[in-house]
Amino acid sequence: MAFEGLSDRLQSAMGTVSGKGKITEADLKQMMREVRLALLEADVNFKVVKKFVKTVNERALGANVLESLSPAQQVVKIVNEELTELMGGEQAPFNFSPKPPTVVMMVGLQGAGKTTTAGKLAKFMHKNEHKRPLLIAADVYRPAAIDQLQTLGEQLNYPVFSMGTDADPVEIARQGIERAKIDGRDLVIIDTAGRLHVDDQLMAELQNIKEVANPQEILLVVDSMTGQDAVNVAETFNERLDISGVVLTKLDGDTRGGAALSIRSVTGKPIKFTGQGEKLEDFEIFYPERMASRILGMGDIMTLIEKAQQDFDEEKAQEMADKIKANTFDFNDFLDQLDQVNKMGPLEDIIKMIPGLNKMAGLDQLKVDPKDTARMKAIVLSMTNEERENPEILSQQRRKRIAKGSARPLAEVNRLIKQFNESKKMMNQLSNGNMRGLENMMGAMGQMGGRQDKMAQLAMQKMARKQRNNKLKKLKKKRKK
Repeated sequence: MAFEGLSDRLQSAMGTVSGKGKITEADLKQMMREVRLALLEADVNFKVVKKFVKTVNERALGANVLESLSPAQQVVKIVNEELTELMGGEQAPFNFSPKPPTVVMMVGLQGAGKTTTAGKLAKFMHKNEHKRPLLIAADVYRPAAIDQLQTLGEQLNYPVFSMGTDADPVEIARQGIERAKIDGRDLVIIDTAGRLHVDDQLMAELQNIKEVANPQEILLVVDSMTGQDAVNVAETFNERLDISGVVLTKLDGDTRGGAALSIRSVTGKPIKFTGQGEKLEDFEIFYPERMASRILGMGDIMTLIEKAQQDFDEEKAQEMADKIKANTFDFNDFLDQLDQVNKMGPLEDIIKMIPGLNKMAGLDQLKVDPKDTARMKAIVLSMTNEERENPEILSQQRRKRIAKGSARPLAEVNRLIKQFNESKKMMNQLSNGNMRGLENMMGAMGQMGGRQDKMAQLAMQKMARKQRNNKLKKLKKKRKK
């Protein structure tokens, strides 16, 4: 998870007061000292830390929080709110042009991940906003950048406009936008050049491209692993180009958090997106309140719900539910389910998004090796079609053959089949129960998490109601027939 070190330190600082029924000014002072050290260690800008600590302290002392019935919860609430405010308060919207195409300039230093991020943004906008992207290769100084963008374009099936390495980047941008208009492309993403450091030549070129392209968005791509340096870069780019927002990349790496917690305060410009992996779908809208909740260990149920809605095929999910209900769930369905869950990302990251569950003893240390999933798939794929469809015929002799075919120990094969049978039995019992059980489970999870965002509860209940209504509609259709 992003900001793991910062998250642990801040949660530890909160823990100094969370178990107490009453908090003294000395307790608060000790907690704020720990918070201050945690932020400084995370490479957050010193002035930003000073202001943050002062604001939290004043709010905690000034609103009679220490004399309230639940002072610890009130202090955590204040820290959460101020952390959210530090990162921008509210999610910053993307600026679309009222008259297509919408033009986006990707800017930043070399190595920050600009070209990959251009591809990720194109895919995100196509999938979520139904845009038809055109990518423009305007980085003529690094030949690999043009090749990389063209490879991404082929992979995503989006056109890439290029004039080679000898053309003027300003002219490339101008002609590329004209091509987009002719071809009916409503989103243009310009991949500009970067350097290993900020220089006048780079900035002058970017200013000229900006003048010709008249972009609705100038997104600064920043490597979040560079910490305080990223903030200095953002400040320089903003002074020269008046950027509209920031994209933080490599949030899945050893990120200390300094960039995310400082950029908004220093530049006044919002973080709009984050990149958290190598895959083109590893790209998210940045929500300050959700990131604050994650950092403080409160979970992030809204992002989890959105990931489930995006990554799960609703028709397939309903088909799976019908199979569970009819007790015909087999190993082929098990393979489909593994693939669906894998799309959502590492299991330990999913668990950390669930309020309450993320604080259960032992689960915070959970690490799921992706190789375990591959081994399970190897075992299932070593079965014949008949065995996958009828798991009850898996005799010991068949299991020995499967173990040999998958190069896994027999004990591992036996364990997987046993777990499958137990899960199937449990799923069948749940499916025969009342659908309201899902809503009750959601409510229980909310209580486990303590302070839970009302919107998240409503969204979870809405999902449960939707499932129940879909089921009722299907039953009505069957009766009519």
